[in-house]
Amino acid sequence: MTVPSFAPLLERFFTQRLMQQRQVSPHTISSYRDTFRQLLKFTQQRLHKAPSQLMFEDIDAPLIGAFLEHLQQHRQLGSRSRNLRLTAIRSFFRYAAFERPEHAAQIQRVLAIPSQRFTRALVAFLTRAQVDALLSAPERGTWFGRRDHAFLLVSVQTGLRLSGMTGLKREDMTLGTGAHLRVIGKGRKERCIPLAKPTVAVLKTWLREPQRGEANIVFPNARGGRLSPDGVQYLLAKHCLAAATVCPSLKDKHVTVHCLRHTMAMDLLQAGVERSVIALWLGHESVETTQIYLDATLAMKEQALAKAMPPTGQPSRYKPTDKLLDFLNGL
Repeated sequence: MTVPSFAPLLERFFTQRLMQQRQVSPHTISSYRDTFRQLLKFTQQRLHKAPSQLMFEDIDAPLIGAFLEHLQQHRQLGSRSRNLRLTAIRSFFRYAAFERPEHAAQIQRVLAIPSQRFTRALVAFLTRAQVDALLSAPERGTWFGRRDHAFLLVSVQTGLRLSGMTGLKREDMTLGTGAHLRVIGKGRKERCIPLAKPTVAVLKTWLREPQRGEANIVFPNARGGRLSPDGVQYLLAKHCLAAATVCPSLKDKHVTVHCLRHTMAMDLLQAGVERSVIALWLGHESVETTQIYLDATLAMKEQALAKAMPPTGQPSRYKPTDKLLDFLNGL
């Protein structure tokens, strides 16, 4: 009887390759896990075979291509999310190239599946008036309102990613002299982020609240556990809707933790802080990543235009052209 060859290889990929050898972050493990969970469900429906009974040769390039197409057409995933799924699959097949060299041709065909090109949109960020309206939205007479106000303030002042905000613990903070946060960010990079005096004052008041749960989470849910991504997006949407009554421009904004991260970066950039410092603050691997913020702000481009010597031109009077040429030009 043929022994299924895919399941043990995938298990070793996670336990040995990712966890032991590469020691990737829990966020990466979760992302890769979700990718293969979706792929195995798709494969089960397509091939009518249980995931634990799959052979390695069952997971070929046509199947993966169909899976990626399914994600975009039926799951409404964009090109970025599709490419992230493909990155996880490629990582597994690069590992498989060493473990299963007899399948080299199949593996090369999978690795040859191209990433999808996409239009890079300008980063979304909030203006100072929008930030002030959002921070004023939570009702601070309630526990949830005080938590949400502190959460929003820390997020927009530190620029932490979603995982950093929801995983922040009390021992990660120093609120005395030289107040700062110390976090392990993307790529397992440790970062130390200073805290402004107003943020320190709000945090000191918030941490005097009776603690919920035993995990020392700074911004816990009602049961004392870690806020879920959906929970965070719910509170952001709720307060954004309330803030829009004061600042109508927020009606058209999709506010996320990453949007608040961009807002902090734009504040630093417009204040004249060097890109290298902003990259360190954000935990970017390369200074070039910070280039997206230079592209985003029209105000800075207008300032640059004002300093430049614009070319001069001479206006001329309008002269009607031939009707037949007008017709052709309009085609």
